[in-house]
Amino acid sequence: MTAIQLDGKVAVVTGSGRGVGREIAKGLARAGAAVVVNDVDKAAAEEVVATIQAEGGQALAEVVAIGSSQAAQRCVDRAVQEFGRLDIMCTNAGILRDKVLWNMSDDDFDAVIDTHLRGTFTCARAAVRVFREQNDGGRLLLVSSIAGQRGNFGQTNYAAAKAGIAAFARTWAIECARMGVTVNAVLPMAFTQMVATIPSMAPYVDMIAQGKPLPSSLRSGMGLGLPEDVAPLFVFLASDAAQEITGQCIGLGGDKLTLWSHPQEIRSAYRSGGWTAESIAEAWKSSVGQQLETYGIPMPADE
Repeated sequence: MTAIQLDGKVAVVTGSGRGVGREIAKGLARAGAAVVVNDVDKAAAEEVVATIQAEGGQALAEVVAIGSSQAAQRCVDRAVQEFGRLDIMCTNAGILRDKVLWNMSDDDFDAVIDTHLRGTFTCARAAVRVFREQNDGGRLLLVSSIAGQRGNFGQTNYAAAKAGIAAFARTWAIECARMGVTVNAVLPMAFTQMVATIPSMAPYVDMIAQGKPLPSSLRSGMGLGLPEDVAPLFVFLASDAAQEITGQCIGLGGDKLTLWSHPQEIRSAYRSGGWTAESIAEAWKSSVGQQLETYGIPMPADE
């Protein structure tokens, strides 16, 4: 099997001071890419840079909170100024402000939307403008979530943002096709600080702390692993091996690699002259409503 190489490529990974972002930055660097490590935490970003450099890779830190056009431009400009070009933009930065609908404030909603959704937009836009100037293709790797596909209790803001990011991937894949720029949304299923706060995950937090492997009910059944398990998908999608893959939502976690379906009509009914509320009620269970779609994130079964 030929090793995937990203020699000569330059990447920006937002929110890469810890967790999934940290592993993405390290994975891209190990494959040969020079990496701009972005994070709001200077110490965390510099620690990742030091780790990459200690392994013989190239990296530098750009400390700025993602969301604004100015922050996105700083990351892109730093890549071009220091490494000469930009080939890969990975929009991983995010925050959480979890609350149920009736308790969620405007600030809770706006903060998450600004970082995840607006931050993905501003960073992608800044990157694609450079890709156009270089006229040499490029990769947009957008970080979505299973919450954006399935919904999740207490995550109105986060689920909405992540669903929007999946829609970005489909839209931008169309817009960027002629430029040779591929756009994909990745759904990383990794045991992060966020997952650790779920009550049913408490036993597994202790297992990880003790250095024990996660059970198959998580790694295969739920497709949930550690942050380092998801980095290979980003490396693959950034490479020439994935140059024909675009507009997709792809998941990786633990032992499970997945391709998510796009929203599409699954059942239709027709009535000459249109529908009334009464005719919909009469036809519902025998036509389009005979089997409703599921929602929510399934939890692992007890072993």
